[in-house]
Amino acid sequence: MPELYFQDHPGPQEHAPLVLLHGLFGSGANWRGIARRLSAGRRVLVMDMRNHGRSFNDSTMTYPQMARDVLDTLDGQGIDHADLLGHSMGGKVAMAAALDNPGRVNRLIVVDIAPVIYTHTHMPLIEAMMSLDASSLGSRAEADEKLGSSIRDQMTRGFLLQSLEKNADEGYRWRLNLEALQRGMDDLVGFPEFPDKTFDGPVLFVYGSDSEYVQHEHRPGISRYFPNAGYAAVEDAGHWVHADQPGLLIEQVEKFLKDND
Repeated sequence: MPELYFQDHPGPQEHAPLVLLHGLFGSGANWRGIARRLSAGRRVLVMDMRNHGRSFNDSTMTYPQMARDVLDTLDGQGIDHADLLGHSMGGKVAMAAALDNPGRVNRLIVVDIAPVIYTHTHMPLIEAMMSLDASSLGSRAEADEKLGSSIRDQMTRGFLLQSLEKNADEGYRWRLNLEALQRGMDDLVGFPEFPDKTFDGPVLFVYGSDSEYVQHEHRPGISRYFPNAGYAAVEDAGHWVHADQPGLLIEQVEKFLKDND
């Protein structure tokens, strides 16, 4: 497979690089501001996952595959080991990478997700985007209006529309491989089994106080894989912690990294 597209934010070299991994329907661009601030202390690489952003498309997207994408991209940069920070889907990718290749990961930060199978589905969002004839759109505002009949929440529409790209010759298009996301939804809401595997390094689970993605009942499953896991709640934040409270998230990340240098 080709390497993932990434944005490189150079920083001091005394620490291992920090890799940021976005969630479903997102891209590295969602993390650009946070990456710039974190790069004051270390090099930060912000990757686009397969079938997202400017990375390659593929027909499948399981978590072991996506974890391999990340490590292959680090190999291409000559990076032997790194710290990983992943949000939602990206958090599951980061966990899979740490469990399958613990020698490549120093520290792990998981934002608002747990290594569990969730019962919800994002299929209605995919179907709404697929029903939109993007190439015929005259403006992003028109896309927002048309999506509004099936996606009521304005913040969700705004987030999805960040992946709508205008091409001078062909009009608008999604920078998402919607067909692959549709096929892979069962894998994306799940989490693979890693029998007898653990990651024994420092781990921080950061979650929004208003989110339901990380529950107390998930903690035994988390401890099974990550015996040194700690937890931090970000007040007045939902699932998109980095959008709701970027400053508080950065504080938690920097404190964790400093405490575990």
